[in-house]
Amino acid sequence: MTARVGTVTLVGGGPGDPELLTIAAARALASADVVLYDRLAPYESLAELAPRAELIDVGKRPGHHPIAQEDIERLLVAHARAGADVVRLKGGDPFVFGRGSEEVEACRRAGVPARVIPGVTSAIAVPAAAGIPVTHRGVSRLFTVVSGHAPLEPEELEHLAGLGGTIVVLMGVSNLPSISAGLLRCGMAPDTPVAVVERGCSTGQRTTFAELARIRETAERAGIRSPAIVVIGEVVRRARLGDAEAEALLADAVAGPGGGA
Repeated sequence: MTARVGTVTLVGGGPGDPELLTIAAARALASADVVLYDRLAPYESLAELAPRAELIDVGKRPGHHPIAQEDIERLLVAHARAGADVVRLKGGDPFVFGRGSEEVEACRRAGVPARVIPGVTSAIAVPAAAGIPVTHRGVSRLFTVVSGHAPLEPEELEHLAGLGGTIVVLMGVSNLPSISAGLLRCGMAPDTPVAVVERGCSTGQRTTFAELARIRETAERAGIRSPAIVVIGEVVRRARLGDAEAEALLADAVAGPGGGA
């Protein structure tokens, strides 16, 4: 008798708030035998969400990767081959800078069935939680999502500066100084509004406002830390505080300390 091969389900956990999990995600977790989770996924609720699963922390932190990507893929395959229904719980959406497609390919190469449950991406959800629309009629009809994990190339910065609309930078705290300086060199207006939203969709959420020319010093003064989403563009003035209050926060950020909100 051939042993049963389990399955692997890549689940988008959203920006961290368990209430932003999809119904499909919650169902997959409830029936999982094993859950491999990241630090940006809603892992603090896993005991309730996946009550019968073995929980394995494979999360990477900036500059600290205790489990290599290849080892994560091997774990997925090994548990599935042993007959387990495995959930790979990732922050945001599995296919947005999450290496989800690599994990699906590894499973398929090994003959393990794999499926994907999309998640709410932080690129849109976190700005929305801060009251910032990534598009706004008459202001921005496009938005570009960029990984700030590594410094951007000069040609990438040039394209971004000339494209218009809204720029959303994920994993960009450490490279924010080089990104902002590069956009300025490529002709983006120094008074372009910027918002940095830390710990989005959580009780510790904080938004810091500044103009592009001053975001580096404002971020340093505010002690901004990852995880954080950077939003660059005129839509920042449409923050839920209202145009007048957002303008006042920008003015305060330019004038001196106290740029956080």
